[in-house]
Amino acid sequence: MNDQSNTALGKGFDIPDPVDLPSLKGQVSAEEWALRVELAATYRLCALHGWTDLVFTHISARLPDEDGQERFLINPYGIMFDEMTASCLVKIDLQGNICQQTPYFINPAGFTIHSAIHAARHDAGCVIHVHTPYGVAVSVQNEGLRRYTQFSMIVNNDLAYHDYEGIALDLDERGRIVHDLGDKNLLMLRNHGTLTVGPNCAIAFLRMYFLENACKTQIFAQSAGTGNLHEEPQSMADTVQAQSAAAFQPGSGDNLVWPGLLRKLKRANPGHDC
Repeated sequence: MNDQSNTALGKGFDIPDPVDLPSLKGQVSAEEWALRVELAATYRLCALHGWTDLVFTHISARLPDEDGQERFLINPYGIMFDEMTASCLVKIDLQGNICQQTPYFINPAGFTIHSAIHAARHDAGCVIHVHTPYGVAVSVQNEGLRRYTQFSMIVNNDLAYHDYEGIALDLDERGRIVHDLGDKNLLMLRNHGTLTVGPNCAIAFLRMYFLENACKTQIFAQSAGTGNLHEEPQSMADTVQAQSAAAFQPGSGDNLVWPGLLRKLKRANPGHDC
């Protein structure tokens, strides 16, 4: 990790307002710019849906390989999700070293989880990790997500669990995260939060939408007492997974939902593409 990200929190520092940054459009490749715009939109959409914890969660995206080197985009520390822009996102390598000129720094703990998944899963174009009250509330339950709703059965068979190990500062935890995730695309971080993986931002976001709604409806249902809740059998979850699988294939669910989400974002909170 470079000195900037290690030491900035221990010293006085200023975090520039993203609107004051010069645009990187035309200064980076067209492919990188397009991904920057998409990732900035993902941050703002997460804010629009209430999936934020001030500045303490992260979304990362894999850039096209450059000279055989893997590079990623992640949020600068200190910038709120609803003010994220394409130009303020920070380019880093797999070790979390910053690979561009930027006035910002990143959160080392933030990339520990993301780097583990990006390194092990080349299908992980985007990784979304959030700490919502509903996701955390389900993560503390011994039996985790239950098959109470259609939301939960859509994600049930693609969901893994990882036990809590404290704030993600220990790089040794990366191997255990990868092992627990396996080939699944959703992860419940016990006592911590939720995480989704996708080949692009759109599908990672769609997976998070279903996972978060599954958690939210579970908490709502349990608030009336657990003695009268109906849980579907595993066979029904198998059926629902097969019925909904196409939604998570590139060119399907992303094209169906993502353009509308971007139009909604343009109306509600424009400016991510700066």
